[in-house]
Amino acid sequence: MSQLNIENQDIENQRLEIGADTVCFLGPNLTLRNCTLVLKIAARNLLLLQPRLIDCTIEVKRELKNFSWNHAHLKGCRFTGAMTGNDFGRWSFDEDADRGSVENCDFTHARLDACRFVGCDLTRLKLPSWPCFTVLDPVGRKHELRTLQWPGTMRITVESFTDNLPETLAVTYFAPALAKRDETTPEAIRAVLDTLPGVIL
Repeated sequence: MSQLNIENQDIENQRLEIGADTVCFLGPNLTLRNCTLVLKIAARNLLLLQPRLIDCTIEVKRELKNFSWNHAHLKGCRFTGAMTGNDFGRWSFDEDADRGSVENCDFTHARLDACRFVGCDLTRLKLPSWPCFTVLDPVGRKHELRTLQWPGTMRITVESFTDNLPETLAVTYFAPALAKRDETTPEAIRAVLDTLPGVIL
């Protein structure tokens, strides 16, 4: 396993490929502009130390699981690939208020599952469409969401995302993966979502 430190520089118009056999530190004092960042790395081996990624394309070639982008500033970036359990934005409890952010980013070509958006302006993000779906303001709408008749064991999933912290503005799921976990079908999930306001399909 090799270690790669990319820090203390501004990089423009470069293609950076981070392989599976690497532990990679992005930052501190790193700005990537108009770069293509190709990630083949496991989430545990990617460490973000407040890098600034501006107008970059981020290609996730290996599913990125349980990863927090909250320690990076993402502006005008385009994401592709599969991400499960990822967080984007800025948590209010973070000691460093300027640790991370997400704005003007495009996720329409990404496969997001159980991903949260926090402390950001959702109107400035492009989120993926069906079979992904995004539930807006899950915590504020806790009662409404819990009283619906969800298929399979999906009520358990709904309980989990409505118990998030208040700054959770939205959660995005990939319906086929959710259906498999919750013993139902994408079509049954869609039937409920079609009756529900505040959902991006």
